[in-house]
Amino acid sequence: MISRRIGNTRLVRADVSSPYYAGLADVLVKAFGVPAVVAEVLADVRGINRAVIYGSWAARHAGQAGVRPVADIDVLVLGDPDRDQLYAALDGAQKRLGRPVQCTIRDADWLEHGSGSFYETVTSRPMLELRLNEPAKP
Repeated sequence: MISRRIGNTRLVRADVSSPYYAGLADVLVKAFGVPAVVAEVLADVRGINRAVIYGSWAARHAGQAGVRPVADIDVLVLGDPDRDQLYAALDGAQKRLGRPVQCTIRDADWLEHGSGSFYETVTSRPMLELRLNEPAKP
């Protein structure tokens, strides 16, 4: 941790040169980051078989470098979700994460049997499966 004071305010940031940084960052992302938030808001949406994060956020999470910062989170929802419930849940995720969450809906078996340029784009890059049915936290 690196910190400094400006008046009565203390500014704190991560020390990325620390040998503990990568491990701690990984734990924090898993516990409180994008995957945890999106999975939590989607868990109660009826009709979702699976959901994955894809696109630039998933690529950066997998360690792929990019030329610009990640502006939004791309979520692929598989199944036949209640759309009103889905979009209300994702609105909550956007507010918590402070960035747009873009959602694409496809049939439950689309990852196994899909085709087309969008399919090729999505499946050729890293994806992060969301754990929607995790037990509730104490």
